[in-house]
Amino acid sequence: MRLGASQMQFNKLGKANGSFMESSLRSQSNANNKPEIRAEEKLLLSRRDAAQVLSISQRALDYLVATRRLPTRRIGGRVLIPMADLRKYARADHPEPIVG
Repeated sequence: MRLGASQMQFNKLGKANGSFMESSLRSQSNANNKPEIRAEEKLLLSRRDAAQVLSISQRALDYLVATRRLPTRRIGGRVLIPMADLRKYARADHPEPIVG
């Protein structure tokens, strides 16, 4: 977010600080301190992440799940796809169209 000169605040050293909201957002992101886990390192992926890994749309992935070409696991209300099955699917050839 870019602030105008009138919106900038200066600390004792004369350095410009962002607004209170920006500093609050920074402190929240630092407070979590959870290391970000890459999709390739996860055992189970969300539908969105699985579609990105396969470089297909989420709708196409949903069709693969609905036609049981990709197995899923359910945890609570979430539908998750095992990374091992995504790798297996990606290694094979699939000349047929996804929908059809």
